[in-house]
Amino acid sequence: MSAIKISALNASSDIARMLSDILIETVAHGGSVSFMHPLQPEAADAFWDDALAAAGRDERIILGAWDGDVLAGTVTLLLDCPPNQPHRAEIAKMMTRLSHRGRGIATALMRTAEQLAAQRKRTLLVLDTATDGGAATLYEKLGFTLAGEIPDYAFKPHGGLSGTLLFWKRIGG
Repeated sequence: MSAIKISALNASSDIARMLSDILIETVAHGGSVSFMHPLQPEAADAFWDDALAAAGRDERIILGAWDGDVLAGTVTLLLDCPPNQPHRAEIAKMMTRLSHRGRGIATALMRTAEQLAAQRKRTLLVLDTATDGGAATLYEKLGFTLAGEIPDYAFKPHGGLSGTLLFWKRIGG
């Protein structure tokens, strides 16, 4: 395996297509990231076009994990919080290609997201993950605290309801 490099992603058709491919793969394999299976490429493209435009406005940071020229994973740091919450950010859309799982990519993405949030004077990170097949163990290993569970929060990509687990973490000293 080559060294994984983490970088912020900017709008380009190639980047949007790679992000769409990861999103479609994740949903097809049961990843609960707000979409239902089968996810059409046009819907995935539209999501990433909007997300990359928001990144261009500094409302979020979309990170990519690169294994050579392969986009192996991504996570989004949401920065556009209400006026009474300028101290926090939210983690969203953590995804790693099936072919690259178990290599520490999600951990590297999360650590970079945390560093970038701290650089922007954010002192609290929040996130949610599905109770069924989510990444709760990863988030706990990274120092996130479970706040609670909401049952029947969303549909799983292939149908049926799943709860969500809410996590938080203080950052930046």
